Amino acid sequence: MSSTAVLSPADLLAHWQGQRRLTRRVIEAFPEEQLLTYSVGGMRPFAALAGEMLSIAVPMMREIVTGESQPYEGTAPTSKADLLARWDAATGELDTWFAKLQPERFGEIVTLFGQFTYPVWSQLFYAIDNETHHRGQGYVYLRALGIEPPPFWER
Repeated sequence: MSSTAVLSPADLLAHWQGQRRLTRRVIEAFPEEQLLTYSVGGMRPFAALAGEMLSIAVPMMREIVTGESQPYEGTAPTSKADLLARWDAATGELDTWFAKLQPERFGEIVTLFGQFTYPVWSQLFYAIDNETHHRGQGYVYLRALGIEPPPFWER
């Protein structure tokens, strides 16, 4: 059975980084107070959601590349400036770790954060899907605050 790649690792990283650029624009759209405190329907504030995203992407890539298991540790940012600085640093780190991931490992089964066992490609898609899901919550918050969110198609 032969197979044809649908996208290259470089294409996947470009897509992921496009998602991250869009999430950064969502962060920027929030007034600081609402970023840290505003929620709808009992959901966490967007800063806490973004903190979760930060606690998944780079730590996950590091664990995939090094094989060194680490527990999940979510930390909420304390300010908009803190969140943006951490986001920007993580963006560069993601590029660094992704470059160390050999394409032949995409089908390898790995356990991350000591509890999630799936193929590498599935773990990567989980991180992207998780960010997309939480960014959608940010869109709801922004609209509820009367703020127009950035167009989702502009990455």
